[in-house]
Amino acid sequence: MCNCLLTGQAQPVELTIPVSPQFRFVAYGDTRFTDPEDTTASNPAVRRALVAAIGAADPAFISIGGDITYVGADANDWKVWDQETVSWREHHIPVLPVLGNHDLKGDESTALGNYFSRFPELKNSRYYSVRIANTLMLVLDSSLEETAGPQGTWLASKLDSLPGDIDFVFIVLHHPPYSSSSNVKLFGGGHSARTPEQDLAQMLERRQATTRARFVVFSGHIHNYERHAHGGVLYFVTGGGGAHAYPIERQASDPFQSKAINYHYLLVQVDGRALKITMHRIEIDGTAQTWTQPDHVEIAAPAAASVKAAGSK
Repeated sequence: MCNCLLTGQAQPVELTIPVSPQFRFVAYGDTRFTDPEDTTASNPAVRRALVAAIGAADPAFISIGGDITYVGADANDWKVWDQETVSWREHHIPVLPVLGNHDLKGDESTALGNYFSRFPELKNSRYYSVRIANTLMLVLDSSLEETAGPQGTWLASKLDSLPGDIDFVFIVLHHPPYSSSSNVKLFGGGHSARTPEQDLAQMLERRQATTRARFVVFSGHIHNYERHAHGGVLYFVTGGGGAHAYPIERQASDPFQSKAINYHYLLVQVDGRALKITMHRIEIDGTAQTWTQPDHVEIAAPAAASVKAAGSK
């Protein structure tokens, strides 16, 4: 078990999780913790099963990509979070949260107060960075400008000053830069990718062309699973954490094709310059749980020497 502690520094807060060169973490989102009697906002059986399975996976940490609660300003929703995730705290599993639109729902100052009281190590930072071995995680607030304003300036500065020993940069935010979901064709729900996140993707892809470290983006908001690849950047939509999932009319070019409802979490395994991401899907029929792994991808970051040699031609 990783007895990892988050250590805070300057604002926006910079955190460190000490791990070995081989570690794994979980990424998922759209859990919508709320009264388990309310089965219209989320699926409490799935939500609880995912929490238990994630704890059993013994990750170094958990990245939750937003919409942690159904109504961020509702103290009772956060009490459900407290109750249902107590095992994570008992096993000292750090949680790296992202603000989603539901986490800001209601009176925003009350919602933020509820959020930051659960994550005091953030020191009121709505966006922040985390150093984990040879990786850097940049956590963004997609309710703010991502490529302009203070957050955009901060993000550009972090990408401009990547340490030479960083092999993977994980960018985590709530709204996805790419999605086959649509506001127009609603299959029980849906959201198109927004212009700000599309602009973010263009910026990341321009930088990826001249950056040795590989960029991987995790987002939620879409209550399903998607995987996309553009300009050398991998994009994952992992919003199957408990909010009612819906099917997606997937584009023919999508690497992952599925008409299923995909409640799931992602297990991300880092082994030096090798990265493996596996989707763990759950289906519940009565009391029976069926777990499958319908998608996975492996990528590698080039060695620094290889990049130097290529540039010297």
